[in-house]
Amino acid sequence: MSYAIEVKTRIGRPAEARAEGFIPGVLYGQKIKPVSISVGGMILEKLYKQAGESNLIDLKLDGKDANKVLIKDIQIDPVKGNIIHVDLMQINMDKEMHATLPINFVGEAAAVKELGGTLITALQELNIKCLPKDLVGQIDFDLSRLATFADVVHVGDLVLPPGIVATDGADVVVAKVNEPLTEEQLKAMEEGEAKDIADIEVSGEKEKAEAAVAAEAEKTEEPKAKEKA
Repeated sequence: MSYAIEVKTRIGRPAEARAEGFIPGVLYGQKIKPVSISVGGMILEKLYKQAGESNLIDLKLDGKDANKVLIKDIQIDPVKGNIIHVDLMQINMDKEMHATLPINFVGEAAAVKELGGTLITALQELNIKCLPKDLVGQIDFDLSRLATFADVVHVGDLVLPPGIVATDGADVVVAKVNEPLTEEQLKAMEEGEAKDIADIEVSGEKEKAEAAVAAEAEKTEEPKAKEKA
């Protein structure tokens, strides 16, 4: 699937762009000087949901082709949750690039479905390098490969698309399935939690008692100080 977006050179302040319904940003790359830009808010929100930060996007700047870019960074309004700033990085199609791709877990692990285990996805994203033409949007991983509790998939076990090389260590764990807890383990956990709560309550009562003793001591000391005066 291909993606495209058109932006305009921004002259005013970022706040002015936002007031008019646009999102301010910066376009940069190895072959261009940084350019302040603005883009339609709804357009960028939709594109970001579809392309994310790992798909190449055809860019037009002021109506002219400006090569392919990646959404390199966005800033989110902590209250409203909408995008308030974007960084676009122009890509040199002839030079190897580094990227981070999300891992898309598909299917179901037999060790979970049939043996009652708990799926552990230890790695959510994979660091890779490739030529821009070989870049993909995500790395798919079939969970059906986890048939027993002994099965552990590492980065080195992943089958990657042609041209893509993982830069994470080959022994980094991607996914595994843990055995279900035994009744003894569950009981030990419950007893441990109960003990922790009891310790907190005892500690709290001790602090209250110490505070009461200190208060009584202050009351006793006051008259003595007056008598001495």
